[in-house]
Amino acid sequence: MIGARFLAERMLYYPDVASRRLVDGTRKITDDTGNEIAVVHLPSPPARFTIWFFHGNAEALGDIEPFLRMLHQAGYGVVAFDYPGYGVSSGKPSESALNTAARAVRHHLRDELKVPANRTLILGRSLGGGPAVQMATEERVAGLILQSTFTSVFRVMTRWRLLPSDLFESERKLPRVGCPVLVMHGQRDAVIPFHHGLALFAAASEPKRSLFVENAGHNDFLIAADAAFWRALREFSELAAK
Repeated sequence: MIGARFLAERMLYYPDVASRRLVDGTRKITDDTGNEIAVVHLPSPPARFTIWFFHGNAEALGDIEPFLRMLHQAGYGVVAFDYPGYGVSSGKPSESALNTAARAVRHHLRDELKVPANRTLILGRSLGGGPAVQMATEERVAGLILQSTFTSVFRVMTRWRLLPSDLFESERKLPRVGCPVLVMHGQRDAVIPFHHGLALFAAASEPKRSLFVENAGHNDFLIAADAAFWRALREFSELAAK
């Protein structure tokens, strides 16, 4: 059990693999611990919703910019940020650090960008699902989207809960989320196995939706899902708007 905990924490964060490219329009904000957090905002004044995106591991704003622009072109406002230690943000990653940085971004969203909670869709991919769920427990947003993420960190390795404490315990937190939830997962995901997606969907309260893609793995989910991803996002947006 001690070995599983050590390996899971050691394998969790890969900031040095992510891009350090400065994306045009990046703004730095300071969180409560003094870390400078890089934020990108792609505004869309006519849009009903702004998607607050939480990226996966081994990637940062410099890697995900094309996807952010795809979301923007699909008719959404978009806000995304580099986690502490990732991209051009300062600090070191940890569960506490990611959540603290996310709260600073939320303050920026609400007070500076004037995007209210009821016009915010949170989308967390892979590692990003952990802080995304946490933020959705702290305020009622319009909707929460979880793509290829875990029930909790250590259970990616052990499947069953073997330790008294864990990291990013999303499955336990989901019943406290008061907004609609969309769970997306590839059935051939070899990084975060498909049973995590099934468990998260079971833990979420109604109304909820799912997109489980038979031929999708972890890193090719968007390619494998293709039009089904955008259709699911559009239909979920309509649900969130009710």
